[in-house]
Amino acid sequence: MARLEIKNLTKDYGDLRALDDLSFAVESGEIFGFVGSNGAGKSTTMRITLGVLDATSGEVHLNGRKLDFEARKRIGYMPEERGLYPKMKVGDQLVYLAQLHGMSKADAIQSMEKWTQRLGIDTRRKDTVQSLSLGNQQRVQLAAALVHEPDVLILDEPFSGLDPVAVDVMSNVLIERAQAGAPVIFSSHQLDLVERLCTRVGIIKSGAMIANGTVAELQARAGNLWQVTLEQPSSFAWLTALPDIQVTSATGNAAQFLVQRDGAEQQVLQAAATQGPVSSFGRHRIPLADLFRDAVTVPAVDEN
Repeated sequence: MARLEIKNLTKDYGDLRALDDLSFAVESGEIFGFVGSNGAGKSTTMRITLGVLDATSGEVHLNGRKLDFEARKRIGYMPEERGLYPKMKVGDQLVYLAQLHGMSKADAIQSMEKWTQRLGIDTRRKDTVQSLSLGNQQRVQLAAALVHEPDVLILDEPFSGLDPVAVDVMSNVLIERAQAGAPVIFSSHQLDLVERLCTRVGIIKSGAMIANGTVAELQARAGNLWQVTLEQPSSFAWLTALPDIQVTSATGNAAQFLVQRDGAEQQVLQAAATQGPVSSFGRHRIPLADLFRDAVTVPAVDEN
């Protein structure tokens, strides 16, 4: 069991503040989606965690202790830019990297064989990395992050360039590692995957965390949005006339509305039934992409 904690990280490059007192934790067995616009600070956070960069202030802890070199050897890292030796054979490279993390050669070979087979690149073990397609190079990069059986997994844009089959393989591996107890953190611009896979999501803007929670929690904070769908088209004048209701969209036979008083949605259902058969009625699930767009395009609100 492991717990990764980012504590008050600040990173300055001269007058530019890349991280601004950033704090969050990733628990054992949790998949944490770390999302933000380009330049928001995601990769900087990961590189500080791996010791590639030094923080201006703040610390990274694993199981309550500040990360040191030995602890970092137990982290599996997949950078956004491929960090492989292009002219080295896949199998030899993975064995070498596993040994660098402290594995015996026999254990390293066994683990290499396991992960290349699991990721569908076992037939490419004797090929050089540069001879592979970009998708297969990405699979090798993931194998390099997993080959030493890490306690923590940190992945920067792991789904970039993958075909749908490879995306499914990658997704299943992340789920399996989390189920085995590893904290998993990954960044991605593919928000549908983040929404589907992640236990919790953090949205970073200008180096600061502006939202952090489960997708359901983030959706709840976005407003009490409901949707009613009738079997026949409607003008929805009856809906706009109701008290404590704010209609946000109404097209054809469907309308979305905000409930401004607990229980007011029931009057909508009763009124809808007078208009004819109701096809569906319930809370409207706001896609993570819309939550993200709203969060990064408006000023952050201090809730304290």
